[in-house]
Amino acid sequence: MFGGLGAAAVVYYGGYNVVNGITTPGNFFSFITALFMLYAPLKSLSRVNNVIQQGIAAGIRVFEVIDTLPEVRERDGAVPLPPVRKEIVFDGVNFRYSPDGDPVLQGIDLRVPVGTMVAIVGSSGAGKTTLVDLLPRFYDPQSGAIRFDGVDIRDVTLASLRSRIAIVGQHTVLFNDTVRNNIAYGMPGAPMERVVEAARRANAHAFIERLERGYDTGVGEQGLSLSGGERQRLAIARALLKDAPVLILDEATSALDTESERVVQEALDTLMKGRTTFVIAHRLSTVRNADVIVVIEGGRIVEKGRHEELLSRQSRYRDFYLKQFEEKAADRGPAGEEA
Repeated sequence: MFGGLGAAAVVYYGGYNVVNGITTPGNFFSFITALFMLYAPLKSLSRVNNVIQQGIAAGIRVFEVIDTLPEVRERDGAVPLPPVRKEIVFDGVNFRYSPDGDPVLQGIDLRVPVGTMVAIVGSSGAGKTTLVDLLPRFYDPQSGAIRFDGVDIRDVTLASLRSRIAIVGQHTVLFNDTVRNNIAYGMPGAPMERVVEAARRANAHAFIERLERGYDTGVGEQGLSLSGGERQRLAIARALLKDAPVLILDEATSALDTESERVVQEALDTLMKGRTTFVIAHRLSTVRNADVIVVIEGGRIVEKGRHEELLSRQSRYRDFYLKQFEEKAADRGPAGEEA
């Protein structure tokens, strides 16, 4: 209303001056045109305060995250982790996510010789992922210790510890960048020859070559332009390029179809050779060849042994295995084909 009254007053005053010869019609219409052109910028300026307040509120939340100190910190005098040549030991490890929360891991004692493949199985919520998350010190146990060749991992630098560990999880983290840069994420300066070699060993080179720009093709946010199996193979290639002596596989094939799982499993078999490997898997067929199978229930290790040993007796692992076999049989039709 005030804008309309103001415009009417300007038109009346300008028209009065033109009629009385004080100004020319050209000057009057130039002024009116400038006036209406000024309206939109002034209206936008009135909304600047809203934008500023939204930015301030967002900035406060962002800086709260940036300024948050990590719970896991290096001790004063932390030293680089020497090469691991003998074993990794979990010694009486107890863990809970909050001081007054329920215990997630209780009295974990586990000795893993270098080069061993350890399969960790159990029902959902038993503490499998939490157990392997303690290795790269995503969390620290409340009591007990994890030692690499007798060295407590809390006494070494985080960078040296995590440089010795590669992780391939169920949900692959890819960035909106090229295939090459996603593979070389752990080693940004790696030459192209090593990137290609890692992709070949991960069974990824063939599909990368079919992409529009090969290794220079963008994968989109979270690898949106790739299938689940292709994303997993890029993650495996990344781990191969890093060449870390300790490998964590957290249900790396659980979300894949049968054909993709076969190709990815072949790549994983290549990746695991000569490494100390911790495998979490719900599909027990993928861990039959493990050197030792660890069954966790309620945050405790209830059984340990090889596949044949655990199946030969009444064990929790045997119950898991038979239940999976029955579910697989139920999914097949009368002719033995998938229903």
